[in-house]
Amino acid sequence: MLLLALDTATPAVTVALHDGRDVIAAFAQVDARRHGELLLPAVDRVLTEAGLRLDAVTGIVVGVGPGPYTGLRVGLMTADTFGLALGVPVYGLCTLDGLAYASGLDGGPFVVATDARRKEVYWATYADPRTRLTEPAVDRPADLAERVAGLPAVGAGALLYPDTFPDAREPQHVSAAALAALAAERLAAGVELPAPRPLYLRRPDAQVPKNYKVVTPK
Repeated sequence: MLLLALDTATPAVTVALHDGRDVIAAFAQVDARRHGELLLPAVDRVLTEAGLRLDAVTGIVVGVGPGPYTGLRVGLMTADTFGLALGVPVYGLCTLDGLAYASGLDGGPFVVATDARRKEVYWATYADPRTRLTEPAVDRPADLAERVAGLPAVGAGALLYPDTFPDAREPQHVSAAALAALAAERLAAGVELPAPRPLYLRRPDAQVPKNYKVVTPK
């Protein structure tokens, strides 16, 4: 097994390789405006670090969000392209699940919250690093205060809103290393991983204006 994992659902562009036992190479760079520019060089970097070629990869793991439309589709389209070119399966994992897995919070329920912009967060609750209790959602932090009261939280969204998440902790962004390790663990256990379908949760910021008039030549 050689899994190539990547995620562009948060401001981090993150890539990793996992051989079924361990992460053998990983790279991450935080830059919310350069996902498309940074992703392929990051893939090349981890392959070079591992001394491997892309055609050695046996599966692709991609974070499916939730996340902003533009950044998220960079990772999903790249994963699909690699899968088609290599003839290997492409697996989708919730980006919030990767953050939960990396948190190490085994002592009880906790929250994962990432920045959704527009003064909102993408979030879900977890029983432990491997078990999600609620479906991913997008809400204003103030509207969540009663539902998450007393729970520790991880992710950039939690760190941005300390009034709602007073016990906010690292990591801020997902790592492809965590996604790869989680995917390898589930595949080894015979768990069928979902298809790489995006979790947008809301419409893209860029939309056609209302009452748009189409002008065509006669």
